[in-house]
Amino acid sequence: MSAVGRRMGRLEDRRLLRGLGHFVDDVNRVGQLWMRVFRSPHAHARITSVQTDEALALPGVEAVLTGEDIAWARPIPVRTRTKHQLDNFLQPVLARDRVRYVGEPIAVVLAEDPYLAEDAVELIRVEYEELPVVLDARSAIEADDSRSLDGFESEAATLSMGYGDVEEAFRSAAHVVEIEVKIGRHSGVPLETRGLVADYDAGSDHLTIWGATKVPHFNRRVLSQMLGMPLNRISMKKSDAGGGFGVRGEFYPEDFLVPYLARETGRPVKWIEDRAENLVAANHSREQVHRISAAFDEEHRLLGLHDEVWQDNGAYIRTHGVIVPDLTLAMLPGPYRVPAYEGVAHVALTNKTPCGTYRGPGRYESTFAREHLLDVAAARLGIDRLELRRINLLETSELPHTRPLSTLGTDVVLDAGDYEGLLDKALDRSGFDGWEKEARELRAEGRLVGTGVGYFLEKSGTGPYEEAIVEVDPTGSVRVITGGASLGQGIETVLAQIAADQLSVPPEEIEVVHTETDLLPDGVGSWASRSTVVGGSAVMLAAKATAEKALRVATTMLEAATEDLRLESARVRVDGSPDKSVSLGEIAAACEPHSGLAEGEESGLGARRTFSVDHMTYPYGVHLAQVEVDPETGGVEIRRYFVAYEVGRAVNPTLVEGQLVGGAAQGLGGALLEEFRYDDSGQPLAATFIDYMEPTAAEVPRVETLICEDAPSPDNPLGLKGAGEGGTVGCGAAVVSAVEDALGMPGSIKALPVSPSKIRALLRESDRAGSTAAEAASFSS
Repeated sequence: MSAVGRRMGRLEDRRLLRGLGHFVDDVNRVGQLWMRVFRSPHAHARITSVQTDEALALPGVEAVLTGEDIAWARPIPVRTRTKHQLDNFLQPVLARDRVRYVGEPIAVVLAEDPYLAEDAVELIRVEYEELPVVLDARSAIEADDSRSLDGFESEAATLSMGYGDVEEAFRSAAHVVEIEVKIGRHSGVPLETRGLVADYDAGSDHLTIWGATKVPHFNRRVLSQMLGMPLNRISMKKSDAGGGFGVRGEFYPEDFLVPYLARETGRPVKWIEDRAENLVAANHSREQVHRISAAFDEEHRLLGLHDEVWQDNGAYIRTHGVIVPDLTLAMLPGPYRVPAYEGVAHVALTNKTPCGTYRGPGRYESTFAREHLLDVAAARLGIDRLELRRINLLETSELPHTRPLSTLGTDVVLDAGDYEGLLDKALDRSGFDGWEKEARELRAEGRLVGTGVGYFLEKSGTGPYEEAIVEVDPTGSVRVITGGASLGQGIETVLAQIAADQLSVPPEEIEVVHTETDLLPDGVGSWASRSTVVGGSAVMLAAKATAEKALRVATTMLEAATEDLRLESARVRVDGSPDKSVSLGEIAAACEPHSGLAEGEESGLGARRTFSVDHMTYPYGVHLAQVEVDPETGGVEIRRYFVAYEVGRAVNPTLVEGQLVGGAAQGLGGALLEEFRYDDSGQPLAATFIDYMEPTAAEVPRVETLICEDAPSPDNPLGLKGAGEGGTVGCGAAVVSAVEDALGMPGSIKALPVSPSKIRALLRESDRAGSTAAEAASFSS
């Protein structure tokens, strides 16, 4: 039985569920110092003085570092490729002249224990001259409010892309529908906060670093450049991670400070972020305003789309660059036939925590804007919302479909798919007709129950490449080394399953090693749903090459022709001679130097391979929701939720289901609860879990799933499409669709999250409108 496609538990869980995981906070080095960060209490201010004498005088404090001490340090660079000049907007490691958001690092303390470090931070005295704040991206750009940012332009970049004659499409349209919507600022908020431990060996001039990162090789290269150290003198070590979601694992100021201070002091340095820091210092995401319009002909066919986006990027451009607005524009047409399209995105800087990527970046936002537009259009055109989508979905005969768009350095070429077929399957398997019938019946009884839909197009398998090594030692043990990283997504299990198929070894007996730069000095990492698609393809190639080498060496050992050999149950056997076989371990021993049995072969049984890719893959799916609104409180209960997803091929269906359910929980949080808000002075109003509302088990419904494997990708040897983000992407669209259906008010919801206060306001407005209409009717009679 093939290991690929098999349901099995996560191999990682053998240690994690027994409390044997090894997280960053479990790493302790002899003689280590603890680092604590002094952060700005102001959203925008000029620093006039920094006094550290009292902190340094505290017994047990080893050092205090300010921005002036490391004025030579370069700002943190951008990781993703871009044509935009962003150097002027990058974040310094420590602020020197001014601070631009609450939580910006100004100084750090090193002390003998974490409590002492925290006490010392409170003794640092900083004097400020407060400056005006910029808190709204759109108004800042439209007012050209660059002076308020004290040296920064409000608009860091303007992105535009499109194709076709958009002006003609709208000029000739029978119907034009335009809406404006906002997606609220929120983020991944992983269970485990960030942390780092660094140990420096002065004798060998070598840094060893422990920390959960999604891009270990990138972070290593950046650190090498910033510290002026050779790459081979820096080792990144693996640790388990309590969630990533795009938020953790980028290169933050602390990723420089901890190793730098370890080298300067000659002692190990440890830093563990607390939750208050996490909510103001780690990347935020999502905050966008869309003014989007669609042109339709008499048959309700789309003629064109136009979208203008304002992205609030916070105070700086971080390592993600402008990837979020780039993906927003490139993915906005979705799975539909759009003859003409124009998208413009304004990337604005404000005095808020800088933004980055978060599960489904750009697609969560654009899916909500587009799908909400289609719901409003269906209501105005007097056509069923599902029928409007059917009319405009690309047909199977139109795929592959090339759009004159580019994102992440690759052209947008929608690969294989059956978009309408998946919609039909989702409606049938979920029993959506029954949901709608039940909702109508309950509304007739006076209850506010509605159903909603959100169709999304995803992307995955971002290149340009990934590295993998497969090794078999003389005991027969198999080890896979990947350039990816484990952030809780089950990469150790999936890559073991892929290698198992090629080597005929049980997945449970394969060790998967990640984030070990000494073992694999190059790699791209785990982000953008690429670990299985690109990393898995590299593992498959390396395992296949290892199996082929085993067969070649076995021809000498068994004195048989290659075509008479087969690899089965970790042994090479001779067809027709059941007693004649050698194990993979025996073959590995024969590959040792001077064995004389593997002449012409490199020593060792194994292979290193690179899988390169020119285009991404494009999975797609449907979210369906049934909700009930409480007219008294404005609260929304998710009664039913269903996600159908085309993944090309599921290496482990159980893990795919887990990704979809977990993603839906996060997407529902962003749709209903989660939002980072600020007061007029730029102070965060959601700096604890009292105010930043995340969904609990009480709010997340049972999420039903349908995993489809009807359209494998032709762009990788396993036919894979990514599965990490689809559970999140359609949530905002489906929930708003259902809430508006329940209220009978299409187009009334203008922003996410759909909070109880917003719903109560809508209901009050509806009551007033109803009363006014009744009075008018009474007067006229």
